[in-house]
Amino acid sequence: MEQKIPVTLNDVNERLDLFICGKVPEWISRTFIQKSIKDGQILVNSEPKKPGYRVRQDDVIVLELPEKPAPHEAVPQDIPLDIIYEDHDIIVINKEAGMVVHPSGNCMKDTMVNALLFHCPEIQRDKKDIRPGIVHRLDKDTSGLIVVAKNEASFTALSDQFRNRIVKKSYFALVKGKIPENEGTINAPIGRHPQIRIKMAVVDDGKPAVTEFKVLRRFGSVATLVSVILKTGRTHQIRVHFNYLGFPLMGDEVYGRANEDRKYDIFRQMLHAYRLEVIHPATGSKMTFTAPLAEDIGLAIKNVYRMVK
Repeated sequence: MEQKIPVTLNDVNERLDLFICGKVPEWISRTFIQKSIKDGQILVNSEPKKPGYRVRQDDVIVLELPEKPAPHEAVPQDIPLDIIYEDHDIIVINKEAGMVVHPSGNCMKDTMVNALLFHCPEIQRDKKDIRPGIVHRLDKDTSGLIVVAKNEASFTALSDQFRNRIVKKSYFALVKGKIPENEGTINAPIGRHPQIRIKMAVVDDGKPAVTEFKVLRRFGSVATLVSVILKTGRTHQIRVHFNYLGFPLMGDEVYGRANEDRKYDIFRQMLHAYRLEVIHPATGSKMTFTAPLAEDIGLAIKNVYRMVK
């Protein structure tokens, strides 16, 4: 079905791919939109454009909406996983950047769940459940630690821990600019962006969101390396909060200025979940897991350091 989408004053200067994602149904992925733009299947004023084109007032975008796919089942795939810990009840994964956590919409393969189903098929007790064992998530381009429940009792116990904020999650983030404070707390409510559906934002009627941070190192006025602790778990919380302060994550295509960061060999948001504390759902013991800094973030830090020395 063909659809025409006009650009209003509130949409001006938004990336074409993000603008379209905010106007179409949720099950249509950004990857599908980007491919459609590159293939010339989405036109702006009857002309093809690039995904990064900045829309202008009174532009008219024309696209063909695909049929909504029928529900799928997650299938096992032999994909390597970096397993930090595993027992009868839980498995802890160091997720690589670029890997989606679970299937959804048009992305039904090559996810962490597909790999988990091959490694431990017992986690899927319902064939229609495409998120078996998943009690929390990381964005596709965020690397680091995820704990997965391997049975129903563990799923319930871990879900309760996340709901009651018992789980402690710590991250490394490389942000753009020089943060003047050595440490701080960002307490600002987060909700859906009023114009762009795929983005979150600090909004008055959002859900409470609290992020604590400590500066580890400053690289002149170019960047700051921070350690971050989440006190709440809102979607895109770290990315939204630091952008709100004026220090977006380097490499962040949605909230930052990713194109400016390519010279440092940065090709994804510089965010890594390096520490995770949970109560074991069966033994009741506190367990702490750590994951080494992702290689590409380490390289980015070295490149920033060399260029500001």
